[in-house]
Amino acid sequence: MTLADAEKCPSVVVDTNVFIAAAFKPQSASGLVVEAIRLGTARLVWSDATRRETESVLRKIPPISWEAVADLFQEANRGSSDIDPDTFSSVTDEEDRKFAALAASKQAILVSLDQHLLGAGLDDMCTVCTPRDFLDGMRKRASSG
Repeated sequence: MTLADAEKCPSVVVDTNVFIAAAFKPQSASGLVVEAIRLGTARLVWSDATRRETESVLRKIPPISWEAVADLFQEANRGSSDIDPDTFSSVTDEEDRKFAALAASKQAILVSLDQHLLGAGLDDMCTVCTPRDFLDGMRKRASSG
């Protein structure tokens, strides 16, 4: 992949529930989002806080391996939010505000299966979508580009 190709890749912040769904059903939309990151057609943006949560949760679910996705958290894509997570008070689960804050700060797409994130009315701050909607958007960009 060239630098120009990498710059065209959409940046995504992936909610922990997408990694869980991908582990259980690799051929699902969640699994295909994780595969897109692995293939370099999407770029995972993460922070210490989002990585810590993802690792902690995945390690608590015995059939899932953190090690299977740890390599996706590449140092070059590590960031921190320039936005206070409490700005996202419409997200009822305080633990998920860090994902929204990071997505908004880095102008990345937040991919989630959580209705409280999908329905939080964050459109003016960041794009939040399901794995299926994210994949549909990637297909549209590929066919028009």
